[in-house]
Amino acid sequence: MAGRHHSSAPKYLRSRLLLFTLSLLALSLLFYIFSSSPTVPRTIHATLNPNVDYSFVSSLEKFLINSKSHPTLPDDTVTTTITQQDVEKLDDLISRKQTQRLDDNSFYPLSSPIRVYVYNMPSKFTYDLLWLFRNTYKETNNLTSNGSPVHRLIEQHSVDYWLWADLIAPESQRLLKNVVRVHKQEEADLFYIPFFTTISFFLLEKQQCKALYREALKWVTDQPAWKLSEGRDHILPVHHPWSFKSVRKFMKNAIWLLPDMDSTGNWYKPGQVYLEKDLILPYVPNVDLCDSKCFSDSKRNILIFFRGRLKRNAGGKIRSKLVTELSSAEDVVIEEGSAGEAGKAAAQSGMRKSVFCLSPAGDTPSSARLFDAIVSGCIPVVISDELELPFEGILDYRKIALFVYSSDALQPGWLLTFLRSVSPAQIRVMQFNIAKHSRHFLYSHPAQPMGPEDLVWRMMAGKMMNMKLHVRRSQRVVKESRSLCTCECRRPNSTNPHLFS
Repeated sequence: MAGRHHSSAPKYLRSRLLLFTLSLLALSLLFYIFSSSPTVPRTIHATLNPNVDYSFVSSLEKFLINSKSHPTLPDDTVTTTITQQDVEKLDDLISRKQTQRLDDNSFYPLSSPIRVYVYNMPSKFTYDLLWLFRNTYKETNNLTSNGSPVHRLIEQHSVDYWLWADLIAPESQRLLKNVVRVHKQEEADLFYIPFFTTISFFLLEKQQCKALYREALKWVTDQPAWKLSEGRDHILPVHHPWSFKSVRKFMKNAIWLLPDMDSTGNWYKPGQVYLEKDLILPYVPNVDLCDSKCFSDSKRNILIFFRGRLKRNAGGKIRSKLVTELSSAEDVVIEEGSAGEAGKAAAQSGMRKSVFCLSPAGDTPSSARLFDAIVSGCIPVVISDELELPFEGILDYRKIALFVYSSDALQPGWLLTFLRSVSPAQIRVMQFNIAKHSRHFLYSHPAQPMGPEDLVWRMMAGKMMNMKLHVRRSQRVVKESRSLCTCECRRPNSTNPHLFS
């Protein structure tokens, strides 16, 4: 019949063709399913460079010895009485230099490294304090009122040393290329204040410390560059929340280097700290890096681990409540911490045997335990509702940590159920991400590319234009015509069950 199509292929051949097509579709579907599942390379690379110092004590020893042989480079730090003419002269020089940069480089400032001027402060603010630490750090019986070892606290908050040591090192020995030291103030984008606020707080007598703070305040605020910008382009390391506390309100415009931004008012007053201005830096870890050998040898048969002070103030009170909630579980280890090398060894061993490490708030929202967990290859479980994280504009912490609201963690059975619901594949992915990210939290000398010192300047580059905007606004006739923006962190409305993989 006209128009009817006759197939010349035998029926059995058509059946085999259909079966072959269906088999291909099934294989394609299986390939898609397995290729989209999380996989982890077998080899996890996390190693230390043998030519680099990662120990604060070891690095400081070499730094102090070498400082005697390195000549002090000339700069124009002002040591005499400042006049208004000095300020106006610097203002004119800075304007000329910035105009020249705009004319010479159409990509300025995006293509330029940050130029940092390091003040040449009297040795009582710098080297004398470092020598004081060096000569006393073996006194292990030196404890705070709550039993914490003083010198270990100084090490945990030693970001001021690591940044300064890198900035003033001979340029031929420096590896970071996104920041350079300049020796003329008119060439600077930022000014670094090398005062060791944490060492002075813990190692000097109370009245002696307060007197030194007042001297440092006067010395810095008398500088023409400070007067010109009212401190907005100055970097002030105040990484321990107690340090510089008696006078820092007079330097609230400066860029503060902080461990967190406690909003309760216990540590920082309203208007003193906010994300647009200041920078969060990680604590120095208290344990050794879990390298590739450690990862391959580690048998993680503990579900949840915590070792530390169980009695804390403010938001840290959640610790004792978590003990009550979790202490009866057989695969959970929660221990009271102890000072010294024995305590460090116990914490390190426990973290390396555990899948998850609790990171609840301490007296402040932050805790060094978060960074101890990361370098130990243990997935942090962050229970701190007010916490701000270092370098979060660069790093995505959802890939390496779990975040849990305090209210959820304290519900009977909730936390254990939640952590046991995390699949082995998700755990492997997060462990692999932790191994990759651990280098971002290892301070060192010389400072390494993509280490914490490097990330400080990458984050600082993002703040600079906003900082310069406010400097220029403050220099106009009409001042504070608009209120400054501050970051308000609110709990999201999402009902997401806190897991990010």
